[in-house]
Amino acid sequence: MAFNIAVDGPAGAGKSTVAKLVAQELGYIYVDTGAMYRAMALFFLREGIAPQDEASISAACERITVSLGMEHGEQQVYLNGENVNGLIRTEEVGKMTSDTSIYPKVREKLTQLQREMAAATDLIMDGRDIGTCVLPDAQVKVYLTASVETRGKRRYLELKERGMDCSLEEICNDIQARDEQDKNRKIAPLRQAEDAVLIDSSCLSIEETVAKIQKLVQEKKRS
Repeated sequence: MAFNIAVDGPAGAGKSTVAKLVAQELGYIYVDTGAMYRAMALFFLREGIAPQDEASISAACERITVSLGMEHGEQQVYLNGENVNGLIRTEEVGKMTSDTSIYPKVREKLTQLQREMAAATDLIMDGRDIGTCVLPDAQVKVYLTASVETRGKRRYLELKERGMDCSLEEICNDIQARDEQDKNRKIAPLRQAEDAVLIDSSCLSIEETVAKIQKLVQEKKRS
């Protein structure tokens, strides 16, 4: 039976960074579900579809194929065969992702693929509703969070390193707004699963956070 680790939490909490490192340490497959949703959001933006137009969003899902692959040891996300890794981390795509991932057709498109992956292999998967909806039977569940200020600063530095102009205040405001939207959406809202372990990384290094999750996995395997 495959061993699955579910990592949920708000935007900017460091889920992807931490999950990638845990996967490397354990030899597991890493699945960045947020990147998959971002790829779909990029398609909607390119098509000029308004995020409030659920009918057009749902219809567009039929024209989208999202897949994962590996290049030079790094996970890559493909949108209709195009590698879009370098295009899906903008604030515009992030906002569109939060606005459109609430729709049933968007979620159905990706949830089945994610569950098939989890049934076939040991993996760690991060997102907003992995432990609550996508993989409710995951052996280890983590809810990873950090303060808005901490998450905003991390995002600011990340974008600056990429040479992008950005405002720390605007980023923090956007994160706070996305938190509220994700927590209050009707379908699969962001929340901590009852059996998930809460980890606040505001005052933790990446290495310390990774070590905490590894310890949870070791304890679960021994039990």
